[in-house]
Amino acid sequence: MTVADDTPVRVGIAGAGSIAFATAALLHENGHVPMLWSPSGNGTDALAAGGPLTATGAVETVFAPALAASAEALVAANDVILIAVPGYGHKAVMDTLIPHLRPGQAVIISSHASFGGLYLADALAARGVRLPVIAWGTTAVTGRKTAPDRVQVNTVRARIDMCTVPESDAHAGQALCIRLFGERFLLRDGLLAITLSNLNPQNHMGIALANMTRMERGETWGQGENVTPNVGRLLEALDRERLAIAEALGLSVRTIFEHFHLSFHVPVASISEMNQNMHREGRGGTGPATADSRYVTEDVPFGLAVTSALGRIAGVPARLHEAGTEIFSAMYGRDFPAENDLLDAIGLQEMDIHTLRGAVRTGRLEEAVANEP
Repeated sequence: MTVADDTPVRVGIAGAGSIAFATAALLHENGHVPMLWSPSGNGTDALAAGGPLTATGAVETVFAPALAASAEALVAANDVILIAVPGYGHKAVMDTLIPHLRPGQAVIISSHASFGGLYLADALAARGVRLPVIAWGTTAVTGRKTAPDRVQVNTVRARIDMCTVPESDAHAGQALCIRLFGERFLLRDGLLAITLSNLNPQNHMGIALANMTRMERGETWGQGENVTPNVGRLLEALDRERLAIAEALGLSVRTIFEHFHLSFHVPVASISEMNQNMHREGRGGTGPATADSRYVTEDVPFGLAVTSALGRIAGVPARLHEAGTEIFSAMYGRDFPAENDLLDAIGLQEMDIHTLRGAVRTGRLEEAVANEP
């Protein structure tokens, strides 16, 4: 990043869903210049036809973002690239961007999934390209696309856990994120901590399991409202598994209580009570109205399966996470862990904790293996 500190930053967003649109709106509100690229080729059709992007809710703005016709055009026109697609699209989008990214051009993964930051950094190093890969533990915003050119921004998060690959770029990466999105970024202890900082998979597991028939029937239902005491206790138990893995690895990560407090601005209480408060305040959100939801198709293979793998490496089995993965696989008639194309790409199953720590620190898979004690 060589852009002067007092000039707007050009940010190319790979994605055209709700998070991509809401992030573009927040960047525009902050005085920067977002550009959108739809990897599918049709996510920005309404905007290309001449209509502006309208954001309502936590961000209120109407503007016409620039559009890119290809990954190459997106990279060429922007100072920073931000990846905002579901986890199951990360590797394909990264593979499309890798040939065009240039040295020093920061890439933000919003939010990071399944050691994608390590995969990206290693692939770029093979090209001789060094740049900061910035991994967020969650997205800066939550929201829903209400029309092809409209997004409802439900919340702008008060705190976002982040790290960089390689780790030596951490402070520069944090400064860039603050410049773009404000004082809301907390550095964590590397990519292992960020991987264990994403609470969406465990939370969505409990919510989807308890409300699957509502999802299948396409009902309209309040998500926070239906985190009842039993569901809340399940979410808390899942969180204890994740925290136990982090502790075994010597990592500091936020709790589920901190997550709901900082993301949705409600007082700390039981998880059910916090969600009921969100519902009463009109910020509980609407649950998925289809079984073909990222709560399952993204979060099971690229979230639950990853936490389970780290639990096995750390010697702390995540039995509830593993059970949830098996139950969802049985429900959908799919082998969800086998759908994760990133873990195979980095060879996680062949790593021990020393190899993995070296890889995420340097961003190099071969060096980590070579330097394994």
